[in-house]
Amino acid sequence: MTAADASARFRSASSPPSIIPSNPPLLSAFFAFALAQFLKIFTTWYKEKRWDARRMLGSGGMPSSHSATVTALAVAIGLQEGIGGSAFSVALVLACVVMYDATGVRLHAGRQAELLNQIVCELPPEHPVSNVRPLRDSLGHTPFQVLAGAMLGFIVAFLMRTSS
Repeated sequence: MTAADASARFRSASSPPSIIPSNPPLLSAFFAFALAQFLKIFTTWYKEKRWDARRMLGSGGMPSSHSATVTALAVAIGLQEGIGGSAFSVALVLACVVMYDATGVRLHAGRQAELLNQIVCELPPEHPVSNVRPLRDSLGHTPFQVLAGAMLGFIVAFLMRTSS
């Protein structure tokens, strides 16, 4: 160990720990997620002409916060470490799986839940299933919602990279 290494190690050990981690990919992912969830309030108002703060906590809707999160993570890792590393490869594969799942399995599960809710509503009141709580039908995303989330994630990661 050289004197410079020892000095650097001492400075990092003696400095007070930061509350906010200095990890651009992690911060980019968290910020993209939070921003996407926040934007859902406004996209819901634009589409349905009503304010619904519960959209910040729910899944589904415009833009896809899952897509924004994984895209921001992959882009931030690519900008920080380059696209040739294994961390970027893992993040890219994760992003592809998440976005495929959002437009495939989860979207169709939501559509099936919508149909099942409609069937249950048409049952006679004496049917044992007629009083079952409705299934959540806002699960997945359209390809446009996923694309919007991915674009948001890309922009957040790029802006956070250039600001630091």
